[in-house]
Amino acid sequence: MQSLAKIENWPVPTAAAAVVRADGTVAGSHGPVAQRFPLASVTKPLAAYAVLVAYEEGAVELDEPAGPEGSTVRHLLAHTSGLAFDEHKQTSAPGTRRIYSNAGFEQLADHVAKATEIPFPEYLRQAVLEPLGMTATTLDGSPAKDGTSTVDDLVRFAAEVQAPRLLDARTVLEAMSVVHPGLSGILPGYGNQKPNDWGLGFEIRDGKSPHWTGSSSSPRTFGHFGQSGTFLWIDPDAQAACVVLTDRAFGPWAIEAWPPFTDAVLAELRG
Repeated sequence: MQSLAKIENWPVPTAAAAVVRADGTVAGSHGPVAQRFPLASVTKPLAAYAVLVAYEEGAVELDEPAGPEGSTVRHLLAHTSGLAFDEHKQTSAPGTRRIYSNAGFEQLADHVAKATEIPFPEYLRQAVLEPLGMTATTLDGSPAKDGTSTVDDLVRFAAEVQAPRLLDARTVLEAMSVVHPGLSGILPGYGNQKPNDWGLGFEIRDGKSPHWTGSSSSPRTFGHFGQSGTFLWIDPDAQAACVVLTDRAFGPWAIEAWPPFTDAVLAELRG
């Protein structure tokens, strides 16, 4: 795919990208796709997928208490537990505000580790990474932001989400559907969004503006970006997903470069 070569013009030391179709075929790749990069918050969808495996195995329920008082597993996955961004303190009642929370994912992982009696990094490895052949991916700290992976590995994950084998397709449909519709909140790097829609561990594009995906991305597009200059989006309408990893922190360069890149990828897929 010629559009992927646009990463060559980005002001970053290193970048790698790939597109994988819903049928699992790789439409194209560019750059060092086997190089390991810090994922930052692109760790969250991987962690969320492990939580959903724990749910399907019966280790946890989505609506059982977890995190601060009145909060559930579902609240934590959807950033509506009321926990602060990076502190383990509750700043609002569960289900009333969308507060993007690293602390929420840390409490979620602790909850699953307690329920399964398996340390969460190991549970993630057994439940998601190993079955998908993601041998270059590790969780080396917080389940909110301390994953390391390659484009090759994340292509395997993006293929799984589009055609699930580890989860029931209905569970994935729930993960990409809005939880607590209508809640507004801050999308890190992009300001207040009304509404700021999220599913279970995945951010949902809907009509957000500004946004890190493209102007031609469908409202059903879901995924995540990371402060380490990384992103993964899945566009069900385009029947494709795109992974980009870089080694430059997210900033104005990314806000400027990412949307036209995505639009070019989508145009090439359509063309």
